[in-house]
Amino acid sequence: MARNVYVTSLEPGGGKSAIALGVAEVLSRRVRRLGVFRPFVRVEPDPVVELLRRRYGMRHGRGPGYERAAQLLGGGRRDELMGEVLEAFHALERDCDAVIIVGTDYGHDLAGHDEPALPDELSLNLRLAAELGAAVLPVVRGDGRSASEVADAVRAAYYACEELPVLAVLANRADADLRVSLPAGVPVYAIPRLAAIAAPTMAEVASALQATPVHGTTEAAMSRDVVDAMVGAASVPTFLENLRDNTLVVTPGDRADLIVAAVAAHHAGQASIAGILLTLGIEPDPRVVALVSRFKVELPIFMVRLDSYDTVAALTGLEGRLRPDNPRKVMAALGLFESHVDFTELAARLDLARSDRVTPLMFEYELIERARADRRHVVLPEGDEERILRAAESLTRRGVCDLTLLGDVDKIEQRARELGLDLGSVRVVDPVHADRWRREFATEYTKLRAHKGMTQELAHDLMSDVNYFGTMMVHTGRADAMVSGAVHPTADTIRPAFEIIKTTPEVKVASSIFFMCLPDHVLVYGDCAINPDPNPEQLADIAISSAETAARFGVEPRIAMLSYSTGVSGHGADVDKVAMATKIVQERRPDLPVEGPIQYDAAVDLTVAATKLPDSAVAGRATILIFPDLNTGNNTYKAVQRSAGAVAIGPVMQGLRKPVNDLSRGATVRDIISTVAITAIQSQL
Repeated sequence: MARNVYVTSLEPGGGKSAIALGVAEVLSRRVRRLGVFRPFVRVEPDPVVELLRRRYGMRHGRGPGYERAAQLLGGGRRDELMGEVLEAFHALERDCDAVIIVGTDYGHDLAGHDEPALPDELSLNLRLAAELGAAVLPVVRGDGRSASEVADAVRAAYYACEELPVLAVLANRADADLRVSLPAGVPVYAIPRLAAIAAPTMAEVASALQATPVHGTTEAAMSRDVVDAMVGAASVPTFLENLRDNTLVVTPGDRADLIVAAVAAHHAGQASIAGILLTLGIEPDPRVVALVSRFKVELPIFMVRLDSYDTVAALTGLEGRLRPDNPRKVMAALGLFESHVDFTELAARLDLARSDRVTPLMFEYELIERARADRRHVVLPEGDEERILRAAESLTRRGVCDLTLLGDVDKIEQRARELGLDLGSVRVVDPVHADRWRREFATEYTKLRAHKGMTQELAHDLMSDVNYFGTMMVHTGRADAMVSGAVHPTADTIRPAFEIIKTTPEVKVASSIFFMCLPDHVLVYGDCAINPDPNPEQLADIAISSAETAARFGVEPRIAMLSYSTGVSGHGADVDKVAMATKIVQERRPDLPVEGPIQYDAAVDLTVAATKLPDSAVAGRATILIFPDLNTGNNTYKAVQRSAGAVAIGPVMQGLRKPVNDLSRGATVRDIISTVAITAIQSQL
């Protein structure tokens, strides 16, 4: 069986970049050293290579340029060309466990314009796959074809490659219900067209048309998708009646009425347009620009010298490309691939043993898969925060969990429109106006806190707070879990959880951990967020809870109880506390490997461990590091995160009856996605 995959279209427009991305997703979960190779390149940096390199940290290589390839092929020197490609490929392959090879572009440049193609590209790609020892993944174009035509194309692709190992045949932008059987059990996958992937962004439109910016060219605005174009030539009422979401308005620069109407409609939420393109090289009146600016919307406006007809013609056929700086499209493409391709089957057809190392991406992708396998409902109280909205879109597109956002419904929907986000099935609830739930929650909270003097009136007021409302949703079973903290301090997230959900009977103290994703392994740090100065019993409780949490997420527990002293080399109250906590862990859970007191270097470095604790089963191999106090733990995790480039996922709460997790206020969209996935998994257990 082959270890390398050759992704090739059989014609222009196959969309192999999205397929290469999906294949990289599959392989990155199984191998540590993954490479990407392009036999021929048109430009440097190559966009497909750059996408995979930056997202997955892949090694990369390339053969000669297209001009060189065409010259050698035209001169009948095919073997010489093959030699140059093979030399470059094997230089890369020596450092890789598997390589994704992305085939030729079939006479298309990066903007989609026709360029001279290499002679007999299909034959060339198949010859290269054979020479490079790769399984072939042919990609068939589904656009503009009936189901029977796509089925015929799939069969033709298979038989064109039948002398090679065929991994699968993939029909891209095709009917998802495609049914085709191929010999030898070769699977056929059909991936439907998704406008969010194929549509160009405003940045790509502006670049293709060499447009001049007029207004609103923020990064968020320029990432908006252009699904359709509408020429503004009618009266304002007719224009507004036909305005649709994700439409690019094309109109002459002197149509002040349509410019203002389009911006006002976007601001009011009538239609979330992609942008405005002003034609004929006419600059809008400065007074119009000033008026538009007062709406304070992130809506890009550009100017071109073409007339409206030529502008629309230039837009026809322009497609978006997957780029590393557009995570929305990347997430949409991955979500589509994951939904329609059997990852397990695809990986099983390759000769790949799963790596015993765990990279951050491997860990994060395992979280996504586990969350998707048993879909749960998570409530996010900070519904109008941009990072939360972007994470919600990605989580929904990848089918990770069901979501409820809390906050002002109009404000959340308007903000999502401004950002050009598609929240799909995400539910939005405003605690202030959810009268029935709010009354029920207030009654329940009054009962829970009666011993503290809580009244129905005070409880009703408190239920307008998004964190209390979200926690009550979890408590009453309207949601399985909650994640908050992107804009709220930790206390605002965990206080309602302690008051309402409370800890499990066997846990004496609620605590937290961070999953610290280092380049080739994952460590667990606890407690770095909740308990300032735990006593020995609490510290032991934190260690046991951390071991249980780690095991649930695939990290084999080996506990290091950290101190400034290793073994019996030091003395003092702090060392004694750790020694006592270690003894309690050993008594309560003799099945858990634990060592302490131990210094950090002796816990994680085998060389140091061999000197300080040569007979320890944990020293040098610790996976769970328990800090003696919050000051030490919080500073250490942040130092490792910032200085070592580790991905810190958490804090993940443990010990609560139902999962509620806190975000760092500096959390990125990626952090939020991982934390929500972890929280969803916790609710499965």
